[in-house]
Amino acid sequence: MTEPTITTEQTTGAPRGDLVHSTTADADLVDMLDGFFVEYRDARPAPSEIIDFDPGLWDQLDELGLTRLTASEDSGGSGASWIEAAALLGLAAGAAAPVPLAEHDVLAAWLLEAAGLPNDGMLRTVCRPDPAGRALNVTFGRNAASIVALWEDGEQWRVADVPADRVGITEHRNLAGEPSDTIEFRLADLADGTLVPDEIGEQFHLRGALARCAQVCGGLERIVELTLTHANEREQFGRPIGKFQLVQGLVSDLTAETALARAATDTAVAQAAHSDWQDPGMLFAVGVAKSCVGHASSVVVRNAHQVLGAIGTTLEHELHLLTKPVLVRRSEFGSIHEWDETLMRLAASAGRDRLWPLITTGRAAPQP
Repeated sequence: MTEPTITTEQTTGAPRGDLVHSTTADADLVDMLDGFFVEYRDARPAPSEIIDFDPGLWDQLDELGLTRLTASEDSGGSGASWIEAAALLGLAAGAAAPVPLAEHDVLAAWLLEAAGLPNDGMLRTVCRPDPAGRALNVTFGRNAASIVALWEDGEQWRVADVPADRVGITEHRNLAGEPSDTIEFRLADLADGTLVPDEIGEQFHLRGALARCAQVCGGLERIVELTLTHANEREQFGRPIGKFQLVQGLVSDLTAETALARAATDTAVAQAAHSDWQDPGMLFAVGVAKSCVGHASSVVVRNAHQVLGAIGTTLEHELHLLTKPVLVRRSEFGSIHEWDETLMRLAASAGRDRLWPLITTGRAAPQP
C-alpha cells in the first residue's frame, strides 16, 4: 500500500452537510440488477473450485450498458455515479459473478479518461506494475484484450493501455480460485504512457479500496441470507437450529458486522459521489470503510461456516463461492493492518481536541 501523506485537510475534510447525502441508488436500476443477478445465480452451473471468466455473462452485461456504467457518456459509458456503481458491484459479488466489473469500469475506464486515451469498450483489466514492469495478482489478466497500467515513472505517473499480445502473462489463481495472473510489461510500452497528475496515483488506490469494499459488502449480505435461511430450515432435536441461543449469538454477530460494514461503505461511497472524489477527507472515509469491512469479514465468514457446519464446506454449496472471495478482496488495495495504521495516524494527527469530531462527523473541528 502506498503510504499517503496525511495533512490537516485530510483530518478536517470539506463541508459535506454532515453526510446527509443520499446513499441510495436509483430504485429501478437496483430492481433490474437484483432480478438479473438472481436469475443468473439460479441458472449458473454447479459450483466449482476453479472460477473462470464468464463471457456469456459479460456479453449480457455489456448489452445492458453495465460494463461501462461510470464511464462518461462522451466515451460511450452511461455516466452513472459511484452510488450506482457500488450497487452493481455489490449485487454482482453477491451472485459470485466471475467478471471484472471493478477493474474494467471504475478503474481502467477512469484511468483512460484521466489520461485522455480512447476507450473502445474492449475487455480490460488494470494493474500497477513495479519499476521493472512486473505486476502481480492481476485479476482476469489472461482474459483481457488490453491491460491498463498505472506506472510510477520516477516522480511522475503514467497511464499506458497495452494490448495483451504485447505482455507476458504467467497464469495463477488466488485463494478463491479466480484468475490472478502475473503480467510482464515491456518498459518501453510503459515509458510511452501518458503522463497524468500526481493525485491520480493516490486516488487510484482509494478507488480500488472502495470498490473492493462494495464487493465484499455484497458478498457478506448474501452470506447473511444463506445463514438465516439455513438457521430457520435446518432442524436438530425437533426444532430449527436458529432457536438455540448459541446459534442466535453467531447469527446476531455476523448480521451486526455486516450492517456496520455496509454503513461505513455507503458513507464513503456517498462522499465520493457527491464530491467527485475531491473531498480531502476521502482518505479517512475509505480507511474507515476498509477497516470495518476487513474486520467484519473475519466474523461473518467464521460464524457462517459454524452455523452451516459441514454442508457449508462442501463443493456443491454456494457458501464457498462467497466466503473465499470475501477473504481475498478484503486484503486487496491495502491489508486490514495497513488501513488500521492509516486510521491511527489520522487520529493522532487530529490531536486530542479534534479527535472526537473526526470520529463522529468524518472531519475534525477547525483549529483555533
